[in-house]
Amino acid sequence: MKNRNELSPERCEELLNILKTRFEKHRHRHEDHEWSEIQTRLEKNPGKLWSVNEMEKTGGEPDVMAYDKETDEFIFYDCSEESPKGRRSLCYDPEALEARKEHKPKHSAIGMAMEMGIELLTEEQYFKLQQSGNFDTKTSS
Repeated sequence: MKNRNELSPERCEELLNILKTRFEKHRHRHEDHEWSEIQTRLEKNPGKLWSVNEMEKTGGEPDVMAYDKETDEFIFYDCSEESPKGRRSLCYDPEALEARKEHKPKHSAIGMAMEMGIELLTEEQYFKLQQSGNFDTKTSS
C-alpha cells in the first residue's frame, strides 16, 4: 500500500524532469551544485519529494536556493514570480483564521505549510530570494 506522502513512480519522474529543467534554467541560484546530487538526494527521500510536489501542485516553482552545511540538506524556495494561486488569500496562522468572523479564508499559511511538510521563509531567506530575481511585484507574501 502506497503511503499518503509518497508519489507514484510516474509522478516522481515527471516532477524530477520539471525540477531539472528549472535547475538548469536558473543556474545562478545554485552555481556550486550539480543536478545529479540534488536528484540522488530527492530519490532517497520520498517525503521531501512529496513536499516539493505539494509546492508545485499549488502553482509554485520550487528550486534549490541554499545548502545547509550543518544538516547536509539542500533547501528549496518557491521561486514563482508571484504568490502561487493555490496559496493566496490565507490568514497567517490558525489563531488568526479562527478569529475571522466574516470572509474567512479557507486556510492559514502556517497550517498549509505544515500539511505540505514545508516551512515559511524567514525574513533573511525572503531577502535572499528577492536578491535573486523579481518576485512579488503584484502580490504580497
